[in-house]
Amino acid sequence: MRAWAVGAVRGAAAVLTAAALGHTLWTGVFDPGVALAFGTLITVGELARRDGGDAARQQPAPLGSAGALAYALLGQNAGQSTHHGVLQTVAVVVAAALAGIVPHIARGRGPALDHLARRVLTVTFAAVCFQPLYNSGRLEDRIGQGPYLVVFLLLLLGLTALCDAVLAAVLSAARTGWPFGPLLRDELRSQLGIGSAICATGVVMALGVAVAGLWAVPVFSVPLLLTQMSFHRITAIRTTYRQTITSLARATEIAGYTRPGHSRRVAALSCAVGRELGLSERELTVLEYAALMHDIGQLSLVDPVPAGATAELPAAEARRIAGLGGEVARQTGVPAEVAVVVELQADPYREQPVAARIVRAVNAYDDLVGGARHPGGSLAALERLRLGTGHDYQPEVVECLARVLARGGRARVVPVPPG
Repeated sequence: MRAWAVGAVRGAAAVLTAAALGHTLWTGVFDPGVALAFGTLITVGELARRDGGDAARQQPAPLGSAGALAYALLGQNAGQSTHHGVLQTVAVVVAAALAGIVPHIARGRGPALDHLARRVLTVTFAAVCFQPLYNSGRLEDRIGQGPYLVVFLLLLLGLTALCDAVLAAVLSAARTGWPFGPLLRDELRSQLGIGSAICATGVVMALGVAVAGLWAVPVFSVPLLLTQMSFHRITAIRTTYRQTITSLARATEIAGYTRPGHSRRVAALSCAVGRELGLSERELTVLEYAALMHDIGQLSLVDPVPAGATAELPAAEARRIAGLGGEVARQTGVPAEVAVVVELQADPYREQPVAARIVRAVNAYDDLVGGARHPGGSLAALERLRLGTGHDYQPEVVECLARVLARGGRARVVPVPPG
């Protein structure tokens, strides 16, 4: 099912691309000046994409996306009707995007293939909904050129954003096996940030070109370009903040209080379990930070816990260490929710927030499988957790952990988009 979903999306994008390029090469380019202007804008937008590893691969090129949407919704150029149609729209967007990502591919940091497929399908959706209606004259007869046209374009962009969110959630669910519902919710929420700026700029640019001509393209590109720069700056700040927390969490390993890699393993596996439970991106961020810092209270101990394994400590001692960790976390300036999770991680699960329940179960699992404490390995550790579901561990969390481990235990933390 997962391979079928990814293959269907990529196959549809490939067929549309081949049809669009073939048709455009056969019939020629209508309104070449307009096509060149928007193609240049899309290429520049792709070139302006920052190289930043996996995070950059997942984020769109805002300027390029806005230019693609504007070209799909363009009906006039300085009062003169355009005639580029759906297939030429797709051909110009694909050719310009490919020209813009060549330098990124040369550096080994090109956008993911799924992102390109989404771009093709969403632009096609917008063009199919607008170009035939406009070129046939039915749109002008029924709506005209007044404010109703603006409302129509905004509604169309809302549907286009929904289409893009559904495609992104389908591809992500197929790739990771995470639940579709929470993924779609997070994609829709992310559309309220940079996505809303892209859609608004696309509409304004199309309407501006219709009245003022192609000079409107660079004029209306400047605000989004500044927004894109701010977006990159916020992303860089969040990345630095996460790296700082990760470095702080390693203090327990450097001091010899915990096993090497323990906090990172707990954070990655906790986020995978959180995804399985359907947590939002905001909740996953809190969960990740808390999981990274869950052992920070051990730095206050005079006598280290053997191998840093707090899972088998007496309940009172485990809660004391957790309380110390919560105090340390508050001093670091992390969000208050993170400190609460760290502080409550050793309490009975019925008295904990969901994030603390996850951290407690995953931490116990990593403690139990580490250091040959359980010769049976993962199965023996999971059985031990199941025996504690009456008081210590939430049954749903333990079963989600078991499902994640059954899929190979692959866990990946997805950066949260600003807004």
